[in-house]
Amino acid sequence: MKPVTVVKEARAFLKVLVLTLPILLSAGNTMFAAGGEHSDKPGDVIMHHILDSNVYAFEPFGEVHLPKIVVGGFDISITKHVVIMWIAAAIVLLVFASVGGAYRKMTAKNAPKGLANAMEALVDFIRLDVAKSNIGPGFEKFLPYLLTVFFFILLCNLLGLVPYGATPTGNINVTLTLAVFTFFITQTAALKAHGVKGYLAHLTAGTHWSLWIIMIPIEIIGLFTKPFALTVRLFANMTAGHIVILSLIFISFILKSYIVAVAVSVPFSIFIYLLEIFVSFLQAFIFTMLSALFIGLATVHEGHDEHEAGVAHH
Repeated sequence: MKPVTVVKEARAFLKVLVLTLPILLSAGNTMFAAGGEHSDKPGDVIMHHILDSNVYAFEPFGEVHLPKIVVGGFDISITKHVVIMWIAAAIVLLVFASVGGAYRKMTAKNAPKGLANAMEALVDFIRLDVAKSNIGPGFEKFLPYLLTVFFFILLCNLLGLVPYGATPTGNINVTLTLAVFTFFITQTAALKAHGVKGYLAHLTAGTHWSLWIIMIPIEIIGLFTKPFALTVRLFANMTAGHIVILSLIFISFILKSYIVAVAVSVPFSIFIYLLEIFVSFLQAFIFTMLSALFIGLATVHEGHDEHEAGVAHH
C-alpha cells in the first residue's frame, strides 16, 4: 500500500472517530450519571437514548425540557423526534430551494455542479428506476410523494447518526404514519384507475361467487398487511442498528476495561456506524420502492398486461 493511501485511510478513520467520540462520551456520561451501580443500567440507558421523550438531553452540558401540549384530550406535545423531523423537513426545503436556484441560473456553459448535480442523480434514480419501472404510465403524478418520502426518511435516518441527534424513523408512530400515507394514496389511485365497480371486483380476486366468502376476507387482510410491512420494516431496521451500537459501547463501561474499549467497543462501533450510514440510504430506498410497487400493483390494468404479454410473445 502506498504511503499516500495509508495517510488517506488514517485521515478517514480519524474523521469517523471524531464523529463517534461525542456519542461515546454521551453514553458514558449517561452511565455514570445514572449512579454507582452500572451493571444493571445499560438496558435502561439504551432505551432512554432510543425512545422518544419531552426532554432533550445534551450530556454533559445539560438538557432542554420541550413544551407539553394537550388539546381536546389529544397529546400533541413537542418531543425530540418532532424536533428532528422539523429539522429534516427544513433541510429538505433548503437543499431543494438551493438546487432550484442553481437550475434557474443554469446556462449551456454553466451546468450545475456539486450538490445540485448529486440531487439530480438521486431524483433521476427515483424517477426512472423506482417510480417509472414500478408504476408505469402515469407515474409522474406520484413522483412528488415518492421523492418527498425518500428524502424525508433519508434525512431522518442520517440525523439519528449525528451526535446528540435522534432517529424519528425508530419511532413506530412515525413509520406507521408514513405507511398510512402510502396506503391512502394506493387505495385512492386504485379507485381512480378501476372505478368503484372494478375496485370491489378486485376484492373477489376474479374467483367464482361461491369462493367469495373466503377470498374477500383474504384480500381485505392483504390490503392492510402492506402498510404493516412498511411500518415494521423501517422501524425495526433503524432501531436495531442503534441498539447494537450502544450495546457495543457499553461493553467497555460494564467491564471497566480500557483494553476492551480500544480493542472491541470502538472498532466494532465504528464498523456498525458506517454500516448504519449505508442502511439509512437502503431503508429510505426500500420504503420508497415498496410504496411505488404497491401503487403500481393497485393501478395496473389486466388488459394492459395482456397486451404487453402479447407484444412480448410476438
